[in-house]
Amino acid sequence: MAGILSNLKSTVIAGLVLTVVMILIVTGLSDYTFGVDYGYATFFMRWLHVLCGVMWIGLLWYFNFVQIPNMPNIPDEQKPAIGKVIAPAALWWFRWGAMGTIVTGLILAGMNGYLVEALTIGASEGFAVAKHTAIGIGMWLGIIMWFNVWFVIWPNQKRALGMVEVDADTKAASARTAMLFSRTNTLLSFPMLYAMVSAQNVF
Repeated sequence: MAGILSNLKSTVIAGLVLTVVMILIVTGLSDYTFGVDYGYATFFMRWLHVLCGVMWIGLLWYFNFVQIPNMPNIPDEQKPAIGKVIAPAALWWFRWGAMGTIVTGLILAGMNGYLVEALTIGASEGFAVAKHTAIGIGMWLGIIMWFNVWFVIWPNQKRALGMVEVDADTKAASARTAMLFSRTNTLLSFPMLYAMVSAQNVF
């Protein structure tokens, strides 16, 4: 077991295998007949959407609740380890988690037949379906957050971390811009998650 847990790739593979085993046990102990039909395909897409979302928002909250507030407490000689090693790796998973969340979310909305209704926040049907308004608000907040990640936070982080050579003033300004937009995404994450979860469980 230690061999599996000592290697991230092995751990992820073991987690996926455990998921398959769990599915087989649950379907074997119940009346549910497992089949890859359209209903299961939409569920599977939702599962992928949640996995990507956990990666994205988890790292967003790591940056804002852990890394940024504690950077002033790290001795100057240790800060390069964060900027050169940890932050670039975290930002890779962060931005691709965002991309995965948006892509799977749009596909899922299309598969469930409410993509247009959600993107119009329910206006296309006279706001008659609260679920479509709620999921639409959540989708637009997510799209804004995704845009911030790819087109504001990431370009500015590249300058702030020295991946792109700039002068000291530009580097400092870029770091502040990245932080402010990261905080914006943290602010938006609360209503976004409420909208997404309420659409599935309240309306």
